[in-house]
Amino acid sequence: MPASSAFAAPWRDRAGRLSALKLATFLFALAPGLWLAGAYGLDALGPKPITALIHGTGDWAVRFLLLSLAVTPLRRIANYPKLILVRRMLGLAVLAYAVIHLCLYVVDQNFILTKVASEILLRFYLTIGFVALVGLAVLGATSTDGMIRRLGKAWPRLHKGVYAIAVLGLFHYFLQSKIDVSAPVFWTGLFLILMGWRLMQRYKVSTNPLTLTGLAVAAAILTAFVEAAWYGLKSGVPASAVLGANLDFSYSIRPMWWVLGYGLVLPVLNLVRTWMAQPRSVSHTAPHRPLPAE
Repeated sequence: MPASSAFAAPWRDRAGRLSALKLATFLFALAPGLWLAGAYGLDALGPKPITALIHGTGDWAVRFLLLSLAVTPLRRIANYPKLILVRRMLGLAVLAYAVIHLCLYVVDQNFILTKVASEILLRFYLTIGFVALVGLAVLGATSTDGMIRRLGKAWPRLHKGVYAIAVLGLFHYFLQSKIDVSAPVFWTGLFLILMGWRLMQRYKVSTNPLTLTGLAVAAAILTAFVEAAWYGLKSGVPASAVLGANLDFSYSIRPMWWVLGYGLVLPVLNLVRTWMAQPRSVSHTAPHRPLPAE
């Protein structure tokens, strides 16, 4: 196989060999889109299928964005450097789902581009989402090896803009969710964990099971306060009522507990990595001596 075609295949590594990790990531990135397309074809998306597709692609854009941000923490905590091979693919998946999200909105507006443009300018949550999409497009266009070489030291600074894009994307998610914001609250909580880990790295805080557990607990508590603040500002619901709902498990499990559960995966990974890195004691037995010949 020519080198150029090998490099073009997303499931191959730089040497042109099949990468099981990249293939699995590629199929995983395709799966939600295929499922949504199939559900649309089977008329299984309810009375407003285009609206369901818009929400579905937007949800997956946010999910893949958080997954791309999780690559660096996971590869270091789990000591699995190969994860870096799929970060670009996850980033491009974010861009793809975000572009499809916008295109479906154009379809929903009957392809009247002037109306689409005016809606983006006049509706704040659409403006926020569009700015995030433009940022993703810039990062996608500069993610090639050639652009990395051309930009040099400016490339890392430019791509740190993904943090601001994530904030805008999550804010857009909150604004378009209207009443129930459980999903954006949950993903915001995971974002807090990922950014908290980066702050720990910047200020050289040791990442051990204890500090990672503290990070998970702190992110969960902040998640509860984000939820309470949002409902308080948007609906006037007392913060005490929202915070108290986190202790009531009769109806549903609130986002803070899911954030805590996912956050505790990090200290577990750290423990497993530490345990596997420990040298194993080898038992030495006396060598077998042959019996004397009779």
